[in-house]
Amino acid sequence: MKTTLNTQVTPAHLTNKTYAKHWDIFCVVVDNYGDIGVTWRLAKQLAAEYSIQVNLWVDDLNSFSHILPALNPQLNQQQFAGVNIIHWNKVTEISFIAGSVLIEAFACELPSSATNTLTQLKHTHLDQIPVWLNLEYLSAEDWVEGCHGLPSTQLSGLIKHFYFPGFSVKTGGLICEQDLFVQRDNWQNDNSNKLALFDKLGLSGIEAHHIVISVFSYETNALPALIKHWQVSTTPIHLLIPKGRSLNSLSALLPCHVNELVTGQQILLDSVTLHILPMTDQQGYDQLLWSCDFNIVRGEDSFLRAQWAAKPFIWHIYPQEDDYHLIKLQAFMQVYCDNLAPDLAKPWCELNLSFNQGDQIDIVNHWQKLEFNHLPLLQHAKKWPMTALNDADLASRLVQFVKSR
Repeated sequence: MKTTLNTQVTPAHLTNKTYAKHWDIFCVVVDNYGDIGVTWRLAKQLAAEYSIQVNLWVDDLNSFSHILPALNPQLNQQQFAGVNIIHWNKVTEISFIAGSVLIEAFACELPSSATNTLTQLKHTHLDQIPVWLNLEYLSAEDWVEGCHGLPSTQLSGLIKHFYFPGFSVKTGGLICEQDLFVQRDNWQNDNSNKLALFDKLGLSGIEAHHIVISVFSYETNALPALIKHWQVSTTPIHLLIPKGRSLNSLSALLPCHVNELVTGQQILLDSVTLHILPMTDQQGYDQLLWSCDFNIVRGEDSFLRAQWAAKPFIWHIYPQEDDYHLIKLQAFMQVYCDNLAPDLAKPWCELNLSFNQGDQIDIVNHWQKLEFNHLPLLQHAKKWPMTALNDADLASRLVQFVKSR
């Protein structure tokens, strides 16, 4: 296991490489911020670290603007962080000129102008057909290694490859900027940073020794059960919750309807204070995760950023038919706990499983057994990011994958 936490390794032949043609990334916003969160991070990193001109095509700019507040949903094209952001939808024809790479994020349906262009190139300019990839969802399941990079022949006769992010060297890797861990360590080494952030967000009453927990989950009965348990804590506990699905689970504890809550509002429940968070950009969300003692996250983007925060966490995975999401959860827990002592691994896994199953009784028992501030658990959370990264992040592996094609 690697123990150096301040260095991320990028293969030397991939560093500061300039590419001649642009890349196109298409994203359909599905679950508010998850899909666009992943593709926006990837686009920014490709532009910043590899000088790649990226066109990010997004169908829902209103949702996108929640994590990029400067974005104007009324504009068809605008640029941020070196990335061209273009609005598109299924009923509006767009002007598409193929570049060197086309990424179809999470099996979204490409606009007809894009597929028509690819078909025309196949018949006229074979040498100008871009490398066509489908960026898949992140999973720790074993079968991902066997499917990563596989080609698929489309009806047009063109080849599309499946690109699977993952936790092993045989997968496409994980999104992680080259300097992220250095930024995180510098932030966490000075307590004044988190207190300044809380003040900036309008969160009053939080002192350095208080317990701070961020909550970004789906609906679950496990959350109010935990809050009732925390209400008798001898140490003040602050829950930082944005307006959204987490609060739907807490209606019985709130003084008003969820829709009537306002950002900056505080709700006192004995030893627990609920803080209604304003939305923030991605850098601000990273800093929030770095500043909390424990993070409850959901989906894919916040799930991975919680791991990079090097703090204990619960992953609330998106519910699927026949409880298939629990299989995905079990697969990740097995990977995460590979080097974690059994007396810590067992309660951590049980805690995550109970939260996902909405178990009100067991969730409290498992929280009590876990002792989230136990030093070995904190040490594991600190070491895990470098273990998971496996020497190269997703952008590095993606660039190399494209070069090999």
